[in-house]
Amino acid sequence: MASDFLFKGSISEYDQGLSKLLGLEDRRQRENVILIPSESIAPEPVKEAMSSNFANIYAEGYPRAESRNLSQEEILDIPAELATFRRYSDPRYYKGVEYANILEALARRRAAELFAANNISPEELYINVQPLSGSPANIAVYGALLEPGDTIMGLDLNHGGHLTHGSKVSRSGKNYNIVSYGVDPESELLDYEVVEKIAVDSRPKLIVAGFTAYSRVIDWIKFRAIADKCGAYLMADIAHISGLVAAGVHPSPIGIADVVTTTTHKSLCGPRGAMIMTHRAELARGIDRSVFPGEQGGPHLNSIAAMAVALGLASQDQFHQLMIKVVENASRLAEKLSERGLRIVAKKSENHMLMIDTKTIQNEGVHLSGDMAARILDVAGIVTNRNTIPGDKSAFRTSGVRMGTVWISQLGYGSDEVDQLATAIADVLEGCKPFYYRSRTGRKLLRSKVEGGALQKGRKIVEQLTGFETSDGHANSFLVRGKDAQNFLNFAMTSDVLSMEDGQSQPTSILTSDQNVGGTLLKHNDQRYSLYLENGAPAGKIRQWLQDLSDGYIKFDDVFAKLPGPVVVEFEESPDSIGSHHSASRGVDLAKPYFIGCVDRTPDLQDLPPFEWHDEESADLLKTSLHDVHVQLGGRMIPFAGWDMPVWYSSVGEEHAAVRTGAGLFDVSHMGVFQASGPHAANFLNLVTTNDIYDLPVGRSQYTFLLLPSGQVIDDLLIYRMADDKFMMVVNAANNDKDWSWLNKVNNGEVLIDHQRPWSKNMHPCVLKDLRHSQCGKDMRVDLALQGPSSRDILLDICEDNLFAEQIEGVPWAGLVEGKLSGIDVIISRTGYTGERVAFELFVHP
Repeated sequence: MASDFLFKGSISEYDQGLSKLLGLEDRRQRENVILIPSESIAPEPVKEAMSSNFANIYAEGYPRAESRNLSQEEILDIPAELATFRRYSDPRYYKGVEYANILEALARRRAAELFAANNISPEELYINVQPLSGSPANIAVYGALLEPGDTIMGLDLNHGGHLTHGSKVSRSGKNYNIVSYGVDPESELLDYEVVEKIAVDSRPKLIVAGFTAYSRVIDWIKFRAIADKCGAYLMADIAHISGLVAAGVHPSPIGIADVVTTTTHKSLCGPRGAMIMTHRAELARGIDRSVFPGEQGGPHLNSIAAMAVALGLASQDQFHQLMIKVVENASRLAEKLSERGLRIVAKKSENHMLMIDTKTIQNEGVHLSGDMAARILDVAGIVTNRNTIPGDKSAFRTSGVRMGTVWISQLGYGSDEVDQLATAIADVLEGCKPFYYRSRTGRKLLRSKVEGGALQKGRKIVEQLTGFETSDGHANSFLVRGKDAQNFLNFAMTSDVLSMEDGQSQPTSILTSDQNVGGTLLKHNDQRYSLYLENGAPAGKIRQWLQDLSDGYIKFDDVFAKLPGPVVVEFEESPDSIGSHHSASRGVDLAKPYFIGCVDRTPDLQDLPPFEWHDEESADLLKTSLHDVHVQLGGRMIPFAGWDMPVWYSSVGEEHAAVRTGAGLFDVSHMGVFQASGPHAANFLNLVTTNDIYDLPVGRSQYTFLLLPSGQVIDDLLIYRMADDKFMMVVNAANNDKDWSWLNKVNNGEVLIDHQRPWSKNMHPCVLKDLRHSQCGKDMRVDLALQGPSSRDILLDICEDNLFAEQIEGVPWAGLVEGKLSGIDVIISRTGYTGERVAFELFVHP
């Protein structure tokens, strides 16, 4: 026989990239404390089954119905089952499924025996083990019991419900009429009397009892009474607590609810999968058909094999003891966090999870968001998830962090470890300094930084709990790379990084919150640098500091400050390079406008003089580029802010009518139009304006200010990014000369820019041009404003280039495009000079 075509090697032989990724995920799970309530560690036997050859086959359909009544021993009488299969076949559409039938029957039986409760025997339970996860399981139940448009009543997402309990973004909320119930706003507990009133008033066809974020015990009996009172089906979603239910440490809804759904990968500690259970025989066939063929095709038999293993393990006393420990640990963690002053939603935990109200942490009236808390805990090595809590209005603006104790309980955590963990969580969160800034659209964005000491305390405890300490390794050099590497390092290092040429090295140092470490920086190119630390330097800590600066959560100097990034910081084994480039000196360029830690430095440098400006009044009115055209066309000229300006409308009302119903053309060529270009243009503009230029995309603009060192406003302006290294600034006509003088003096390092460090200055000038000046030749530009709903149509009428016309039609607000109108070079920005949403400014040669 010829050679086969099977790939028989390991992953590392065929796919090194993926092999590395798998190894890194293994390491992440070992090195972090994982508190995700919907995650658990699949035991080795479960994973062994998951990787079995059952993954190779397809088996649409179900085993024969009679197998539901067989015991495990009868199902595992494999010769008898095979004899029955060969004689009578089975309901599946494929052959080669004789062992698949035994497998699925075994999984169903084990589930029935494990979950049988409340006087319901295993023989009375109908189990479907084919749903791929919890959401398809819930949707399948709805498909079996309801018609589109029927009313479902479920727990509100913001109060702890699941997406499939009626969220508008889920199919449940799109296909059905949703009525939500919540928790009591004071106690944050389910108020069954209120739930009953809502049910009686809305008459749902199905009530969902269950949660994804509720830390207390559910009273299934009360839900049953409510469902009976309004004639509804009752579905219990126990996806989170199924392990607790199976072990008897939480009341079971089996036999009480009409249908019970659960996942198998949360507290049940199995593979990713789900089950649907019912004691009502008349519902079982509809549920089966809703799963297949209603929702999905062939089952994932390898997952069902792993599920069967997990169900077998869950029937053992060891699992029962584990679930007791899970509940104890969650209760203790909630108690200890509460003792540290963190508010626990619903005051305590009675199951495997708890929620922290992050609004507990405040800084100058700004509270910590759930998103920021989860991010910062994650970089400390504590893995949680942001979550809505009662009172939140949106899943995008959460005030909670959700935690669960299944994973850590599986690892053997007890009261001592939980106490340490509570200390780590509280230390990190208490070290957070929340603040906010405004987005480009004006929305308030909650952000936070964390004190380095608090972060380090948290990390140290995580290292003790996991047994994995951060090692400095043998290398004392790093590679720092990324498109923002140059600007990142220029702020992180004390030396003048911007002055370096490719292949050049310079002495430098790093000032952390508690250390001053020297080294040598070698530039490969703008996006790639090597950093060699002095002998004996704590390489691991410095690498972590740089990585924290890149991540953007560590607090330094100013809570609002964040370095350009992200960048990659990775150890670099290169002893020869270290020897050839290392310098014993420490490069500190104190004239730099800023580097981390610079505020504590007082050098012997000469202070720069403050900027001075005196407005000079001229008796003669200034004239715009179109002044003569206005006169020739009969425009009425009037003085305005020192300029002889035209008035074409008879009244303000007529002008408003024009730009709201048609279009208005305005001569704004008196506005200043400047250009900053060159490799250091972005650095210069970041120095003199109030917004972050580094993040401004090419083809977009932003509104910003020029400020004196005292904070006094010089002018407001718009900045357009024409290219990576070219920007256009539009300033107010009345401040044109003052703005131009200020920008040039700062660019040339001639005036004071920082009262705390009066010697500091711009060290790398860009090229500044006044685009209204004749010296700019063909690059000259002046501004015209075309405003109103007809503006775009007018531009398209005079555009002869189809591609440019498409760009004009698609230009976003605050965006700009370049092309030709009637053969004339023009820059068009979509900005509203008069506040109109359909509005353009045209920058053309005068």
